[in-house]
Amino acid sequence: MSEKKPVIVYGASGYTGRLVCEFLREYNIPFIAAGRSAEKLNAAMKSNVAGIETADYEVVSVPHTVAALTELFKGASVVLNTVGPFAKFGGEVVQACLAARCHYTDTTGEQDWLITLEHEFGTRFANAGLLLAPGIAQMYTTGEIAAQLCLETPGLDTLDIAVFWGGSPTIASTQTILVNAAMAKAYYLEQNKYVEHQPDAGLYNLAIPGQHELALALPWGGTSHPVWFKQDPRVANVKVLGGVFNRALMLGVPQIVAAALEATKDMNPDDRYAALAQTAAGVMNTMPPRENPRVNKSLDSVYASGPLGRAHCVIYGNSNYKQTGMLQAYAAAHLLQQPPKRVGFASGCQAFGHRELLGQLRSFGLVGKPVLTVHD
Repeated sequence: MSEKKPVIVYGASGYTGRLVCEFLREYNIPFIAAGRSAEKLNAAMKSNVAGIETADYEVVSVPHTVAALTELFKGASVVLNTVGPFAKFGGEVVQACLAARCHYTDTTGEQDWLITLEHEFGTRFANAGLLLAPGIAQMYTTGEIAAQLCLETPGLDTLDIAVFWGGSPTIASTQTILVNAAMAKAYYLEQNKYVEHQPDAGLYNLAIPGQHELALALPWGGTSHPVWFKQDPRVANVKVLGGVFNRALMLGVPQIVAAALEATKDMNPDDRYAALAQTAAGVMNTMPPRENPRVNKSLDSVYASGPLGRAHCVIYGNSNYKQTGMLQAYAAAHLLQQPPKRVGFASGCQAFGHRELLGQLRSFGLVGKPVLTVHD
């Protein structure tokens, strides 16, 4: 290879990884597209990354081991990881980032993974002056932006968050949903303590802004928000529900998850993971089509309340996976030019600022102006 590119996209051949590469090109950032298969990476870059002919990039295949990843990461500055489920595959990447002194981001909201990162690696990354920022993605960061806008009003301590999008999960997202449901608990935050969501509660009916029909929602693994706000002295309670606008798809999710859990309940962890991955492939084995902003809409709604005040923020957007790609690319752009606002374990908003991230999303036409209503 020539002089090391400053950014590495690990898992670049996947749906989200391709979009991250596309937005790195928009930010004019040289990058390495990395993964296990050079053939898949080259095919993905040439066929699925808009404008790739003008990008400054290289393709590198690498085994998924700490030693091999450390060698690849040396000399780079930022690793954008899209290889999940992260609780299973993320450990080697994080260890390699620490050894190679690279900032780390990923796209997940797996609560068990976030809690593990905070406890096992947060202080080590902070001591090295490095950012450890999982969960930079539409499903987590855009809703966090809405929450932070509400919290600009003092005296609010409770967040009720709803995250919705139009479209279907990718292959990787489907696998993560099943694995996370089977092998991890989902928590919300109550008086600054984790409380487990009722596992068999089923679907929730939500009245979300902008439509008359009730939407169907699930805890979706609990998401990252309770973890981020547990260390925020302003906030004591956080509960998150999410889903897709496609009602038929939402109706099928609990049945698929319940059947998979029952079929694998007596297996050892490795066999159970393999069985769940096979089930996920049966549910979603093709990449969804490239997002269409007229179809793939997003909605992030946050009600914030306190003893004497209330605020409500809604962010309407489009193309949730494109939002994720852009947010990841901006994280790299920021980190290449100046230190983050916080090192160690931090969310996208905590690391880069919620208004800065909102401005980037709006500049690419991915979200509208937030609708913020305050009663104090």
